[in-house]
Amino acid sequence: MIARIDKSDVNGKIKAIPSKSYAHRIAICNFLAGNAVSSGCVGFTSKDITATEECLKAVLSGKSVLDCGESGSTLRFLLPLMAARGGNYTFIGHGKLMDRPNDELLGALSCHGAVWEKTDRINLSGKLTSGDYRIRGDISSQYISGLLMALATLDGDSTITLLTPLSSAPYVDITLEVLSSYGIKIVKTDSGYFIKGGQKFKGNVTPEGDWSNAAFFVALGALSGKTEVFGLNLDSVQGDLAILEILKLAGAKIERSGDTVTVYKSRLKAFTIDAEDCPDLVPITAVIAANAKGTSVIKNVSRLKIKESDRIESTIVTLNAFGIKAEYTDGNLIVYGGLPKAGEIDSYNDHRIVMSAAVLATVCQGTSVIKNAQAVEKSYPTFFKDLQSVGGKVNV
Repeated sequence: MIARIDKSDVNGKIKAIPSKSYAHRIAICNFLAGNAVSSGCVGFTSKDITATEECLKAVLSGKSVLDCGESGSTLRFLLPLMAARGGNYTFIGHGKLMDRPNDELLGALSCHGAVWEKTDRINLSGKLTSGDYRIRGDISSQYISGLLMALATLDGDSTITLLTPLSSAPYVDITLEVLSSYGIKIVKTDSGYFIKGGQKFKGNVTPEGDWSNAAFFVALGALSGKTEVFGLNLDSVQGDLAILEILKLAGAKIERSGDTVTVYKSRLKAFTIDAEDCPDLVPITAVIAANAKGTSVIKNVSRLKIKESDRIESTIVTLNAFGIKAEYTDGNLIVYGGLPKAGEIDSYNDHRIVMSAAVLATVCQGTSVIKNAQAVEKSYPTFFKDLQSVGGKVNV
């Protein structure tokens, strides 16, 4: 798929899509509660959410090969869950998924009864026992979320001891919130978490609106006109709610009312933010910085090397293609604001790069080109349709 985007004056209102982070966890909790496997995303799906649902349905039908697609959440949540269930499973994936780091999680599982072998796939056998799971918290919060969901199903009590500070902590807060909705109690401790064994999952909830993807449209308003995004929880624990603080620092005009955020085209100024707890916002934050007067600093981005793409590289290359200077140094992304011009990029098969580039293209004279734009199907298949609905000049 090739997307061609021209300079656009946007003005429109869209509904936020369901949160992918909530949807994965809800699908798993429904599975554990004995409900029909469902993420609760009525009328919406994406490749990542579908991967989790299809894997859980495969388990219920007695299949042992679980295709996680390109979804890191699916793989890292289901590894401990299937180990807790016991049996033999083979996990396969596509794109860069199986190259992303999982040894820390697998090591913690192997200390408690799981057996694994990793090649271009992961073969898992054995059965988890309860106990103290000691694991680093600075590689992926998905390890911790996966363990929290799995350990609650074991007969005995367990603890998770974090060997480092926890990165992307809001994602674990989402896990705790969803687990609580299904009657599961987790106790935070000074060193990690205490999980009572033998708990029963009961409930059936739906995901709230997704701040990760709403971020593209609220940023769009600040750059190219006016956008209203509704269906959002303005008190959400989602870390990507930080997009509002980022835009505020940049000088954007923002209005909040009920479940709606309205953002107006604004003169933007340089800013400095810490992306430790909101790494998925870095590409669109870099686009905001590209349109801000002065030099902006996005701190603590080193973990972006292990996303769907090396997002440090792909973000810098994207900005450069639009005539904006950016560089990476000492764990920080430096963006020199200017006047973006129409550019052409490849998506790096990364949905967030596609959507960020599309937003950037709306401020550029001429036609910008995004190759392999189908990467948006990973999280937001209707992105270009929604962009058109608010006035984006898009030809896909």
